[in-house]
Amino acid sequence: MTEPSAPPEVELKSLRDRPFELLAELERRGRAGSAQVNPEAGLGREWVGVALRMAGDLYLVAREETREVLGVPASTTRVPGAKAWIKGLANVRGQLLPIIDLRQFLGSGTTPVTRNTRVVVVNHREIPAGLLVDEVLGFRRFAENEFSGDALPTVARCERYLAGAFRRAHEQWPVLSLRSVLESPAFAEAAA
Repeated sequence: MTEPSAPPEVELKSLRDRPFELLAELERRGRAGSAQVNPEAGLGREWVGVALRMAGDLYLVAREETREVLGVPASTTRVPGAKAWIKGLANVRGQLLPIIDLRQFLGSGTTPVTRNTRVVVVNHREIPAGLLVDEVLGFRRFAENEFSGDALPTVARCERYLAGAFRRAHEQWPVLSLRSVLESPAFAEAAA
């Protein structure tokens, strides 16, 4: 039995006038390069998450639980009688979005607003929320065999909202479940 041969190398310049085929070739090359860098990723299914920094720790949130990432809105309207972790309502493209300081909600101080601070808009059908975090680092990909059901304690004290962790070499990436945060009884008690 012979091994399948690799597809012939296509000259990118030849695809200049065919944008769809050019994008498909670039994607094929990217996947091939990724498989060479991390050969374990090809052995199983891949998990993709959004990496973020909060209180000095690194976290992942599932890509499916994230609708979008925004800069900090220029203005928010404070909600009278709301807990301090509710920063207010922001008008985002004509829709009102509650802005929540995730660190303050967890009881680990307030999030300082810097040029790196971002709002992670949660993809939840019933509860709209934008969570203020220190920084968003982009997508991270992991092989499913890098997942562990347990996670070490965190600076932000969010262990009750963790859904395990991914481990690669000496790094640990706890997975923060945004659904668990939004559906928790503490989150429902927003009145001060």
